[in-house]
Amino acid sequence: MSLARRHAGRAGLFAGGALLALAFAAPAMAQEPIRTPPGSAMAEDEGLGDQGFYLESDLLVQDDAARTVTATGEVEVRYRGRTLRAGNLVYDLNTGVITARDKVVVIDPSGAVTFADVMILDEELRSGVVQGFSARLANNVKIAAATAVRRSDAVNELDKAIYTPCEICADEPTRPPTWSIRADKVVQDRDKQIIYYRNAVIEMFGVPVFYAPVFWHPDPSAERKSGLLPPEIVASNRRGLSYEQPYAWIISPSEDLVISPQLNTNVNPFLNFQWRRRFQSGQINARFGYTYENDLDGDGDRIGARTSRSYILADGAFDLSEHWRWGFAAERASEDLVFDKYDISDIYAQRGLIPPEDKRLTSQVYAVRQDERSYFSIAAVSIQGLRPADNDRTFPTVAPLVEGYWEPEGPVFGGRLRVRGRAVGLTREQSQFVATQPGADSARASAGVDWRTTFTLPSGLRLSPFAEARADLFNISDLPPPNLGQDASISRAVGVVGVDVSYPLYRRDGDRTIVLEPLLQVALSPDSDSDPLIANEDSSVLEFDETNLLRANKFPGFDLYEGGQRVNVGARATLLYDDGRNLSLMLGRSFRGEPDPQFPTRSGLLPKASDWIVAAEGAPVDGLSFFTRARFDASSWDVRRMEVGVNVNLDRATGFVRYLRDNQDITGVQREDIDFAGEIMIAGNWGVTFAGVRDVESDVWRRQEFGALYRDDCIDLAVVWVHEETYNRTLGPSDSVILRLTLATLGDKGYRQ
Repeated sequence: MSLARRHAGRAGLFAGGALLALAFAAPAMAQEPIRTPPGSAMAEDEGLGDQGFYLESDLLVQDDAARTVTATGEVEVRYRGRTLRAGNLVYDLNTGVITARDKVVVIDPSGAVTFADVMILDEELRSGVVQGFSARLANNVKIAAATAVRRSDAVNELDKAIYTPCEICADEPTRPPTWSIRADKVVQDRDKQIIYYRNAVIEMFGVPVFYAPVFWHPDPSAERKSGLLPPEIVASNRRGLSYEQPYAWIISPSEDLVISPQLNTNVNPFLNFQWRRRFQSGQINARFGYTYENDLDGDGDRIGARTSRSYILADGAFDLSEHWRWGFAAERASEDLVFDKYDISDIYAQRGLIPPEDKRLTSQVYAVRQDERSYFSIAAVSIQGLRPADNDRTFPTVAPLVEGYWEPEGPVFGGRLRVRGRAVGLTREQSQFVATQPGADSARASAGVDWRTTFTLPSGLRLSPFAEARADLFNISDLPPPNLGQDASISRAVGVVGVDVSYPLYRRDGDRTIVLEPLLQVALSPDSDSDPLIANEDSSVLEFDETNLLRANKFPGFDLYEGGQRVNVGARATLLYDDGRNLSLMLGRSFRGEPDPQFPTRSGLLPKASDWIVAAEGAPVDGLSFFTRARFDASSWDVRRMEVGVNVNLDRATGFVRYLRDNQDITGVQREDIDFAGEIMIAGNWGVTFAGVRDVESDVWRRQEFGALYRDDCIDLAVVWVHEETYNRTLGPSDSVILRLTLATLGDKGYRQ
């Protein structure tokens, strides 16, 4: 019996065979087939329901004697969202075997596409064979094999197979992909979400680079799976040849452990771990490492006694209720140089409530309550210093550290009112000034209110009056000389009233908006009367720039408070284009009734008339942005401090440049340096990467990096030379060569799901 072209049917006779043909390739090396439930949008769109199918061909012949049904000429079958196309399709009613030939293509609802010369399957969806198999799967993975055998619902086997996530050149189909895995046999276990290889050869640009009799990796569709992550290979004059191979162990859906042994030719191995666990109310992230080794000098020679060397970097945060949470951070190292000796990265990240500081480790435990109108936190903090001049015995243990504020609902006297409180206790083991004396212990409690409102007059003039009042109580014991051993209790009251005035002027000019804004702040406070017994613990880092020009109190902490009568003036100009380009410029200055001796000379705020500050930033063209801030002497306009930065983000080039010049930094020395980093894709997928830190004041390169890289859709390969010209106790200058290799779908940070 024959049926004419464009025939559509729903024959139970052919349903089993159609289902079988469409089910084979979709899950092969990819993911579970998408089952279309009855009544779903996909089933309703085609009108097929859950069990119906659609068959279309040029010719449909049923041979009753041979008990076969044959469809030929542009055969298309659709079932549950899958589509099968072939030149010829035969269903044997005696054996239940379905055979598709001639440019067989199967399209899965997920987008996976399978190609075959011949596809033979049984009626039970249990087994089948495909000749000339190839497929395009999830994450752009391509796989091909001479033959493919479906052993069961969960297991598929491929013989003489090749696997690659790389693009295949249409103009040169015989050109090998960037990287691939060839194997005599490939087995996909969908239940375990693992792909196994026998006699596997990894090729790069068609050249074999690695062989393994047995090899495996997670199925590309697996969200999380145990396995090897990209290694890091380093050759340095400190550790010799170093190979670090991370292994990710997925313990459960909410827990994993990365084990990263670092194997070195010159020194003993260093074992790194990273453990993560998510709980119903929070999570923990912990990194730790250990080795048993001598100390090392700059050339990698062993010195001193062999001992245990380790570190821990851990943090956790947990919700106690809707508004309450608590957390901790544990940061400690057995010695100051352990991170430098073994090139441990990402050390000074944000962990916990207290912000990180370079070359300092901060351990803390804290609790926080926060809602729309209030905030409260309490913490205890301990610090370990890693800098050459650090003495941990002089660092205070901070406990408790309490901070809070509360805002009443609705305006108060027409403005926003905020009640603030802060308390801190500091305990030192050793004096900062006399090593033989105990350190001074102190406690401070502060409470205050601040109020602000804003009026805009019909002329556009904007007025923002403000007021602040605060009471501080200090209790100090074990005072240093000349008050050695004495205790003191000190109280003070501070406050300020003032007004911010601005008059923004707007003008629209074609595709841009121009804004000119004169700025003025008048602030009145009692003269500064800081007791010399109050140590400056939290306001030692002060930089006068555009960020605090219009702050009534320019000190960042509580120990010092700006007093007297002062006027802060400035002006800001902004140019905004409709396409996102922008430029802005700000300059300003502060004037005082009397000099304030609390300000350090280096700040530029000590005299009656401060230094000038100038700041600019913008994105004048697409892919380019810059910022600059500078402080100039009030009379000579000599540069006191300048910082300039440029960022580039183009199609074939990214990077940044930073320049800093400071006549006197916080340590009291002159500083001038340049640091930069970037990469440029020179030709096609090939490029260079570079970075450097130049100490202009000392005329030395602190760090230099230069490397070559290759990058495409499925590989990221870089070889980088690094030179560090630093002297840190036993460590001197170092040279190293680093190999970074990332392969798509094999544990890569950019491809893992």
